[in-house]
Amino acid sequence: MGLLERIDSPADLKGLSRANLPDLAREIRERIVEVVSNNGGHLAPSLGAVEIAIAVHYVFESPKDRILWDVGHQAYAHKLITGRRDRFHTLRRHGGLSGFTKMSESPHDAFSTGHSSTSVSAGLGIACAKALKGEKSKIVAVIGDGSMTAGMAYEGLNQAGDLQKDLIVILNDNEMSISKNVGALSSFLSRTFSKKRLLELRKDLGEFLKSVPRFGEDIYQFAKRWEESLKSFITPGMLFEAFNFNYFGPIDGHNLNHLIDILGNIKHLDEPVLLHVSTKKGMGYPPAESNPTYFHGVGCFEIKTGNCIDHPSAVPTYTHVFGKAMVALARQDPRITAVTAAMPEGTGLTAFSEMFPERFFDVGIAEQHGVTFAAGLATEGLKPVVAIYSTFLQRAYDQILHDVCIESLPVVFALDRGGIVGEDGMTHQGLFDLSYLRALPNMIVMAPKDENELGRMLATAIAHDGPIAVRYPRGTAAGVPIDETYPVLPIGKAEVLEEGEDVLILALGRSVQEGLTACASLKREGISPALVNCRFVKPLDTALISSLAERIQHIVTLEENALHGGFGSAVLEFLSDQGLLHHCRVVRIGIPDVFVEHGSQDVLRAKYRIDAPAVVDAVKHLLSGASDR
Repeated sequence: MGLLERIDSPADLKGLSRANLPDLAREIRERIVEVVSNNGGHLAPSLGAVEIAIAVHYVFESPKDRILWDVGHQAYAHKLITGRRDRFHTLRRHGGLSGFTKMSESPHDAFSTGHSSTSVSAGLGIACAKALKGEKSKIVAVIGDGSMTAGMAYEGLNQAGDLQKDLIVILNDNEMSISKNVGALSSFLSRTFSKKRLLELRKDLGEFLKSVPRFGEDIYQFAKRWEESLKSFITPGMLFEAFNFNYFGPIDGHNLNHLIDILGNIKHLDEPVLLHVSTKKGMGYPPAESNPTYFHGVGCFEIKTGNCIDHPSAVPTYTHVFGKAMVALARQDPRITAVTAAMPEGTGLTAFSEMFPERFFDVGIAEQHGVTFAAGLATEGLKPVVAIYSTFLQRAYDQILHDVCIESLPVVFALDRGGIVGEDGMTHQGLFDLSYLRALPNMIVMAPKDENELGRMLATAIAHDGPIAVRYPRGTAAGVPIDETYPVLPIGKAEVLEEGEDVLILALGRSVQEGLTACASLKREGISPALVNCRFVKPLDTALISSLAERIQHIVTLEENALHGGFGSAVLEFLSDQGLLHHCRVVRIGIPDVFVEHGSQDVLRAKYRIDAPAVVDAVKHLLSGASDR
């Protein structure tokens, strides 16, 4: 039996000798690679954080001590150590373990995560709550260097330093984006500075110096400045010391003895502490080490080679089509700039960044800044295209409203991953954008039925003189031919795809494809459906909808968005305002008032009844006189 097979809780981990821990780390990496190769997931970040997870659980007492993993990308080893080994093979599968930490999944998950840079703020909140309740426990927040590009992380650090609560922040620096590892001297000094006896001596000496008559405070301040100058000379800790954190590091994040020593020392402090560790993304799996960007979030792959198992499709993804259209349009229009938030590959902008480097801006994980930055570009006559996943743009809602929409600035929002995203689960499903964007004055909101229409909508957005959003799904496109040019669409105009008399299906975006499939099934059963590709949530094609609603009393709206405030709601509002509801019966198909869990896109669409069979059933119920779904 391997070491990992003996670990069902952190208590079992503590029963191992330190000499066994490197072998345990190797077994954990092998299990992570095995499962992610079958299920997909965030491989490289979790491989880099294995020793951190082992050391944290070896030193602290979870769940009494609260351990927070920022975004959860690095938490796979944590899951294996905390009683989920037997279920780890279900990672990211429907009904299985989440790919992120989740409070409802385990008492060892101190906070549910998905979006980055929350761990310091949440950890500080927990520390303050513990203090108010008179409870003693340690709070440990593990945050990656990527998450430190977001302002929220510094907001948390700022308050933590001010409140001086008992909080340990472990900064996992796996890309050297903050500083280079300065080597053995830094590791030695950090471990030495953190020893309990030295910390106590340092505190006592400070009190003694301050007590010296007349000159004590001056001597103390000189000694403190000398210590800080020494630490800032040999370590990159000056920034964190400025936040009133006691800084240690950087140390080798793969040296378990050093990690355990320093964590054992600093756990006795009752003030804000930041431990800076350097790790290698993808550690222990050569393909991930050599290409950590690809293996950050990866699909199924062959373990031996690291090659993708899925056969490449001849049909491009929507992301690829967007990226290609951006390059083509930017060649024609020098005003076009691209803004993304740490996702150039994920949003399809790699080719644009290579061809137009001076017109490409990656702002880091800082969506709020990115939107207002784009607003600044727009005030000077440029045409910024802000390419951000739907779920991540939620973080910049105030900036969209306040900095873009109030002055009606011509900023284009390209919302990738709109709708059901899949295995990343609740925090990543793009199911609210139609609702949160259509409420904003001056905002135009549209969604293409296929990849050809995506190119046309992007051209339409760039031609529009005001805020405008185009929302498109994750994954393979519809497989239609793509025009070589990108003609502009008339704002607010829909298109009739099927003429019919019995039922009117009003569909938007990817759901139009489900509507087409449903129409084929309905016609085979003798039902005559009319299908409209509405294209625009705002403004609706009110003239077309009212003319059709006057002669077809049965209406179905179809969208891949929350029903509350979405496309169907917009249709109902319009029909009500026009006094047309008295003779129409409307059924809305969309996501009910729930957060959608993780699972494959097809499984989730079937479960939540937003696919073609659900449309067929809804039409039959509607025509039979049943009003509920």
